[in-house]
Amino acid sequence: MNSHIRKIKGTILIIDDNPVNLEVLYGTLSKEGYEILVEMDGESGIEQARKNQPDLIILDIMMPGIDGFETCRRLKSDPQIREISVIFITAISDIEHKVKGLQLGAVDYITKPFYEEEVITRVGIHFQLRDMSAKLEKQNQQLSQALDDLKAAQVQLVQSEKMSGLGRLVAGIAHEINNPLNFLQGNLLYLEGCIAPILSFLDRFRQEELNLEETLQIAREELDIPFLQDDLPKLFDSMTGGTERIRKIILNLRDFSYLDEVGFKAIDIHQCLNDTLVLFDYRLKRTNVEIISHYDRLPVIECHAGHLNQAFANILTNAIDAIENKGESHADHRGRIEIYTRALNEDLIQIGIKDNGIGIAENIHPHIFDPFFTTKPVGSGKGLGLSISYRIITEGHGGRIYCRSVPGNETEFTIELPIREKTPTTRAMPASPGLRSQPSQSVPPQSR
Repeated sequence: MNSHIRKIKGTILIIDDNPVNLEVLYGTLSKEGYEILVEMDGESGIEQARKNQPDLIILDIMMPGIDGFETCRRLKSDPQIREISVIFITAISDIEHKVKGLQLGAVDYITKPFYEEEVITRVGIHFQLRDMSAKLEKQNQQLSQALDDLKAAQVQLVQSEKMSGLGRLVAGIAHEINNPLNFLQGNLLYLEGCIAPILSFLDRFRQEELNLEETLQIAREELDIPFLQDDLPKLFDSMTGGTERIRKIILNLRDFSYLDEVGFKAIDIHQCLNDTLVLFDYRLKRTNVEIISHYDRLPVIECHAGHLNQAFANILTNAIDAIENKGESHADHRGRIEIYTRALNEDLIQIGIKDNGIGIAENIHPHIFDPFFTTKPVGSGKGLGLSISYRIITEGHGGRIYCRSVPGNETEFTIELPIREKTPTTRAMPASPGLRSQPSQSVPPQSR
């Protein structure tokens, strides 16, 4: 029984005051599988459209009451039915009236006298376009959702990469702080051993009410006063040095992150570089890397220091990794990182970071700034460090970054930064940096 039920292709509302036209159009289109609604004037047609929401309206122009143009205008001004497509059917064929109808929102014209095949074809094309439009709309919604999901995943990945880098820095800082803390702890135990006999002696002096001569005699016998006079000042000096070392590390950490600063400030770029280097002190010592600095006289620059420090840290991390990789195959290799700065002109400064590590293979050089691109082993990085650095320097500060490498020998990153802050639209750093394609302005640096 169900096999004989006719499948409805869609609903068409025909508005025409001519009964003959209505009869022909009704018979022609209903045979093609369309559900047909009919009205003979514009007012009734508008009400019918509101009530039944047809997929298409075929509208005559010359009608009593309001004509087809006015009917179309009212249809398109009503939010409830404005999306319904309108095809005019009329004996008026001059270009002026056709243009007027299209300007009012019609999608097509059928000229009287019409041929059934033409009507079937034009209506069929409209429904094909409607179906394609619906599919595209659905695909757009799916793509929009996929983009939202991708952005959310990217935010998580970028944050994970930041936390991973922070974890490596914290491990180095913990080691740097642990050394003076262990030294202080050992010296405190030694100091306790020195002070305990003095306190015991003073207690005996108070309890036994010894005279001065007896007191001095016991002191000479039980306390090594000359040694204490010589050693205790040295002990206090060394402990003061240990606490000062911890204090400097904490200050460098605060300056590195610029916790007290928000947005763009006038900053000494050399201080940024030095603050970042301090946090890598442990890795530099462990890897036996020498730092060579050539700093030119530079003005302060307007920048977001916390973001720039992150970019410098990512580049230094790659440089140290490259030196470590080379050291695995060259046991006698001595690592070296050269950092230089110079003023290019009154508007630009340049920063170079060069290492003598393993270098970059030519075939992967063009892909370095692509997000998630990495040649490191699984678990060693997500390939976002240099991509983040690129965005910080180019999008965040309106600068540029270049990379030059000799495979097996060295790699050099060159950064150009404007001295004065760019306009907000040029340098705005998004809260969650989006994925980007291969950079267009700079030769991308290479991940290791």
